[in-house]
Amino acid sequence: MAQNKQTVLNNVVARERSIVKSVYLWMSAGLGVTGVVAFFLASNPSLMRALIGNGMGLLLVVIGEFALVFYLSSRLEQMSQSSAIGAFLAYSALTGVMLSTIFTVYTGALIYKTFLTTALMFAGMSIYAMGTKRDLSGMGYYLSMALWGLIIASLVNFLFRSSGFDYILSFLGVGIFLGLTAYDTQRIVRMNDQYGSSMDEDTFTKMSIIGALSLYLNFLNIFLFLLRIFGRSNNN
Repeated sequence: MAQNKQTVLNNVVARERSIVKSVYLWMSAGLGVTGVVAFFLASNPSLMRALIGNGMGLLLVVIGEFALVFYLSSRLEQMSQSSAIGAFLAYSALTGVMLSTIFTVYTGALIYKTFLTTALMFAGMSIYAMGTKRDLSGMGYYLSMALWGLIIASLVNFLFRSSGFDYILSFLGVGIFLGLTAYDTQRIVRMNDQYGSSMDEDTFTKMSIIGALSLYLNFLNIFLFLLRIFGRSNNN
């Protein structure tokens, strides 16, 4: 068994299929943890209020999320497999705490509809990225600039609170994160190629985790922007 695993790790083509599968399994695990935590807290309003119903609790959760992302992004090479897995799952759980509030704003039917739509769109972009011969690396710069523009525009709109502008930003957000999904998917494949025939199991796992984190964040942002779009459409 161990020899077969090492054979896969030393074969770039076989390892590509394996690492993509691993990335999506970890991403799914992260989404599962987020969903379970969010639903559990939504079913226990008193606990949800205790965790994020006050400014201090909410601030601690936000700080925890940023700290874990920074830890994973900057310390990945130095940390162990178990630390990388633990940090990713902890981040997923904290995100579930934050997302528990959507059950108080939107109906369960709308949330499930949005999740299914997100999954289909996400899968479509991932399949495109895996199958296209086009080099998507050039998209990274433009998508990063677009993302910063979206963040700045969202902060400005937070002050002026224009519902029409928020609606437009939601569509732009979906487009930007769909583009990032394709870009990140192909980037994972190219990272695998760069290692050639020299990758150990520790590197394989940590690369799977950081790839899963990127796609997890893309999926969640697409979901949240679509939720705003569908929620507004239902209200209208």
